[in-house]
Amino acid sequence: MRWLMASSALAFAVVSAGPAQTQARGTDSLLSVGDYLEYEQVGDPQISPDGKTIVYARSWVDKVNDRWDSAIWVINADGSRNHFLVKGGSPLWSPDGTRIAYVAMAEEPKGPQIFVRWMDAEGATSQVTRLTEAPRSIRWSPDGKSLGFAGFVAKPSEWQIKLPAPPPDAKWTPAPRLADRLHYRLDRAGFTEPGALHLFVVPADGGTPRQITSGDWSAGVAYDGIRFSVNWDWTPDGKTVLLEGLAEGNADLTLQDANIYAVDLASGAMRRLTPERGLWSKPVVSPDGKLVAFVGHPYFAETMHTSDLYVMNADGSGIRNISKGFDRDPAMFGGGTLVWAPDGSGLYFSPDDRGSHNIAFAAVSGTGVRYVTTGAHLLDLGSIARTGVMAGVRSSVRAPGDVVRISLGPKGAEVTQLTNVNDDLLAGKKLASVEEIWYPSTGGTRVQGWIVRPPDFDPGKKYPMLLEIHGGPQGSYNFGFEMMWQAFAASGYVVLYTNPRGSTGYGNAFMTAIEKNYPGPDYEDLMAGVDTVLGRGYVDPNRLYVSGCSGGGVLSSWIIGHTTRFAGAAVRCPITNWISEAGQADVPLFAHSFFAKPFWEDPSKWFEKSSLMYVGKVTTPTLLMTGVLDMRTPIPQAEEFYAALKLRGIPTALLRFEGEWHGTESIPSNWMRTMLYMMSWFDKYGGKPGA
Repeated sequence: MRWLMASSALAFAVVSAGPAQTQARGTDSLLSVGDYLEYEQVGDPQISPDGKTIVYARSWVDKVNDRWDSAIWVINADGSRNHFLVKGGSPLWSPDGTRIAYVAMAEEPKGPQIFVRWMDAEGATSQVTRLTEAPRSIRWSPDGKSLGFAGFVAKPSEWQIKLPAPPPDAKWTPAPRLADRLHYRLDRAGFTEPGALHLFVVPADGGTPRQITSGDWSAGVAYDGIRFSVNWDWTPDGKTVLLEGLAEGNADLTLQDANIYAVDLASGAMRRLTPERGLWSKPVVSPDGKLVAFVGHPYFAETMHTSDLYVMNADGSGIRNISKGFDRDPAMFGGGTLVWAPDGSGLYFSPDDRGSHNIAFAAVSGTGVRYVTTGAHLLDLGSIARTGVMAGVRSSVRAPGDVVRISLGPKGAEVTQLTNVNDDLLAGKKLASVEEIWYPSTGGTRVQGWIVRPPDFDPGKKYPMLLEIHGGPQGSYNFGFEMMWQAFAASGYVVLYTNPRGSTGYGNAFMTAIEKNYPGPDYEDLMAGVDTVLGRGYVDPNRLYVSGCSGGGVLSSWIIGHTTRFAGAAVRCPITNWISEAGQADVPLFAHSFFAKPFWEDPSKWFEKSSLMYVGKVTTPTLLMTGVLDMRTPIPQAEEFYAALKLRGIPTALLRFEGEWHGTESIPSNWMRTMLYMMSWFDKYGGKPGA
């Protein structure tokens, strides 16, 4: 989600990934599941204020400890001197470009802390904080003397009991953990203690953090009721900070409410700048401090709604929409970067638009949004220098992400690739071809999708096909590189992935077409996509397979209860019963948002949209897969479906992935297991064996 009794033995063989093989240049080989162990990723490119140097995060698989590891690398903006800098992540340049702040694991106290490294030849490094909770959302003060960050402030329980003192050496059971809030647990975190996120300031040379916001409310936007991070900014004089949050009402019981506030650092006085109720977030102050840009929309009683880009005067007056009519979310539901042009004339961002990300510009004058780059790729903005040069990450269907420099000139934008982190992995590999398609569905809807064909594709043959469904449901597939598609195609599968109604990047009407009707027209769009590919003549209609995780798990479990055309299914981290999901998940408000009435008033719609209610019609052999720690779509959702299939005698198996929260693929070995178990299950029911 946006976010979004196992068999004792399986009666089918699991293909071993085997050791990753080093391929010499010029060889002719296919990408394998085991090649994932050599795959690298880049992110968070931050360009220095003078535009000459870029620091970025580079991640790789730690094969021994079965986890992803990362470090900060540095490269000149011309592409030279690319090298390791320091272990850690979230790098951020100081305003004068002499230092970077970053987060790394410390020895004392153990855990994530803020560090500062000088970027001169000596490279002196200092540990700035010694916190008991991880710092988040770091920002340099304009004068470079301080660092602000968001930190968790615990709230002691007011409910105390007087328990008799235990005798010496007693081994009493630990006290129960009290839950008195709706949101008391969080996927990838577990049980969350009572408390709130607030802003702090600490000297950049180290010292005692000073809390600058307080109260029984959290800074940040509650996406699905949980505040993961805080978007905030300084004014140029360093006297005020602007942040998002909800200080009024009960944020624990709201889904899409947030305001923009200004806080005076000297007095702590806070004033609300956005008067209308809505979801307002990501405040960014203009270079001269006169304007504040932010994204959001007025309150809507919908699961999701496309945001717009606004500006207002620093005192909150003069609010105006500068992206009206664009009908694309400028910050991808809080995940995109929003940066001011150095001259304050407007803002750059990377909206999700029909499977592509490109750099767009919105002028503060309100003349509309225009693209400064184009292309069928993911080009995501990271940062901008005072010179106007930008740093970003670009990927495409046949090229994993790399750091790029974006230079704006009179003839348009020039995008220059600076890194090649996966060239060694892909050297000599035959990659699958990927074709973009648009096809008709019900109600005159046009749907975008992609067909991945095996590297040695022969149109005269008949291939098995996997329909893979994205999560969310307000998410989208895109033109980015995906190892999963390549691995399946290398194993002889055609892969179809599409963006049915409910997906982002196609406008608000398309996204909200499933409002209070999920699953609904998205099912029709998926089946129309399957029919479109079958019409090409190279897919065997008797060897169709379906899979998806989270929102894709919702739809894959729904599909097999509404059609018998699939020979096998791998339903990953699903919701199968909306009523139990509303009580089991860490984000119960999300489930409630899909229905006009709570289930205690009218359970009929809740049952009607639960795939568990159609399990009596399932004939498809079904593999269910969920992480044992999952709190977003908890494992009982898969277990309920599994038990019903078992009682009906339908071939089924349940895989409980150890160490996994929501999803089954965050741990490298589990990513490989996910692919290989799916291939093996499909092979058992007519598919092609893995290569």
